Amino acid sequence: MAFLGLFCLLVLHSVALGAVLPDETLADLSVNTYNRLRATAEDENIFFSPLSIALAMGMMELGAQGSTQKEIRHSMGYDSLKSGEEFSFLEDFSNMLAAKESQYVMKIANSLFVQNGFHINEEFLQMLKKYFHAEVNHVDFSHNVAVADRINQWVENNTSNMLKGLVSPRDFDATTHLVLVNALYFKGNWKSQFRPENTRTFSFTKDDESEIQIPMMYQQGEFYYGEFSDGSNEAGGIYQVLEIPYEGEDLSMMLVLSRQEVPLATLEPLVKAQLIEEWARSVKKQKVEVYLPRFTVEQEVDLKDVLKALGITEIFIKNANLTALSDSKEIFLSKAIHKAFLEVNEEGSEAAAASGMIAISRMAVLYPQVIVDHPFFFLIRSRRTGTILFLGRVMHPETLNTSGHDFEEL
Repeated sequence: MAFLGLFCLLVLHSVALGAVLPDETLADLSVNTYNRLRATAEDENIFFSPLSIALAMGMMELGAQGSTQKEIRHSMGYDSLKSGEEFSFLEDFSNMLAAKESQYVMKIANSLFVQNGFHINEEFLQMLKKYFHAEVNHVDFSHNVAVADRINQWVENNTSNMLKGLVSPRDFDATTHLVLVNALYFKGNWKSQFRPENTRTFSFTKDDESEIQIPMMYQQGEFYYGEFSDGSNEAGGIYQVLEIPYEGEDLSMMLVLSRQEVPLATLEPLVKAQLIEEWARSVKKQKVEVYLPRFTVEQEVDLKDVLKALGITEIFIKNANLTALSDSKEIFLSKAIHKAFLEVNEEGSEAAAASGMIAISRMAVLYPQVIVDHPFFFLIRSRRTGTILFLGRVMHPETLNTSGHDFEEL
């Protein structure tokens, strides 16, 4: 299983134009960003990394002063922290996730691409290296094809070649002086792995009631599970929450599934930071039958409108105060791109598992069933801190391989 999040900030300069963060901080950012994307994405997939956004905005905050810095801190939820404390939290959390002794692979990489001859304040560079371990690369943005190739190669190198073509030559011209890039890569195996021989072709029903055939993984095992009320009478007013840990149990995927008769859009407005914490506290370990699609989701989002909706506006205008980054008063943020990729599969299928074929039935079951055969909401979180690393929804699963057998054949 691989998860990739990348956030790229393109900063335009034009003389002619004149411990870890508190749980609720990233949770609120996660939900607010999700709701903004949901308002514009209609029935499309959503996938992004709140942590990646926080790291990239942290780098921008380092370069900001005055009202621009204050606006970023307020919108990111840092008002309750001492000035600058957020940088230490982000550094500590990044180091914890990327620890070599972890049973998953986490790569967090930051880079600053600077126009040759363009002055960046030395203190900013030192702080960038201290808190974000950022590389500094000097380029000539007037050679836009070469620069795009170099940045894209850096991205590929830091995401195991999973994210390609983030930027294009048309993103740069003679007025571009700075690019900030954050890449986040995660690959983890399930603690209880799915056996590939149990994967079968299965119907996935979309909210418009159309169906597609997808490869559906299956296993019966002990997982964290709970049922919650959505406050309505539709389909009994109950939805399911399933938490599947990765090896080491530091991280997990949490799946939220409405009853098949209830569109995901009915459930989504209920999602709040406090509710996510309630799910985490309330799910209990028990035996569950799990049917989970094998799928991929990839999304690129222009976050400029999202950040503005969150209250971050000054960095996008020519009066932005980024004087901690550079002595120039003409520098401002022109573009914010976030790209994320998700792959869910059996991963680690050669590991030992219970022998024998498992009979699959929708009826007369002894344990709760979670059949993910319609749109669902999910997140990847740290079970140790509650911090949300990735968040999204799947409305249209992209299949990797449909070579499975039909369930009816069993």
